[in-house]
Amino acid sequence: MSARFSLRRYRADDAAALRAVFESAVHEVACAHYSPAQLAAWAPADHDPALWAARMARLDPFVAEVDGVAVGYADLQASGLIDHCFVASAAGGRGVGRALLERIEAEARERGIAELHAEVSLTAEGFFARMGFSVVKRQLVQVRGEVLANAVMRKPLPNPIASPRAATRPHRPE
Repeated sequence: MSARFSLRRYRADDAAALRAVFESAVHEVACAHYSPAQLAAWAPADHDPALWAARMARLDPFVAEVDGVAVGYADLQASGLIDHCFVASAAGGRGVGRALLERIEAEARERGIAELHAEVSLTAEGFFARMGFSVVKRQLVQVRGEVLANAVMRKPLPNPIASPRAATRPHRPE
């Protein structure tokens, strides 16, 4: 894989590729901290592609790609929530996650968002800590009958720079 990647906004035809990124991140990376049953509950093989596509459209993530192939994605919600931040196993350690979170932080500042927060897997906790997030609380969440441990993490963003245009600009429609 080339070390060079680019970031862009989500497109409707990205849904299947982002599902592949998600499954790779969960089943090939998070397997270090979660059992096979937990991974199967978190990223089941029998998902509904239409529901997944609708969710990705609502999240409207930034997409990282190498040679036209999605290798990571992350979103920013109006509340400052980062709901998804995933990098495919093959792209790990190449700066993709860092670039995505830096883009999320820049977008948050442009929108005048004062704090980022996320529910972060045990696998991603160290990465988010290196990016300036701190653990607010640890929790156990139930997903399809399995209990998974994660951490709620946050990062204050002092001096957001919301422009008048950015403050009134609505989130992209689905």
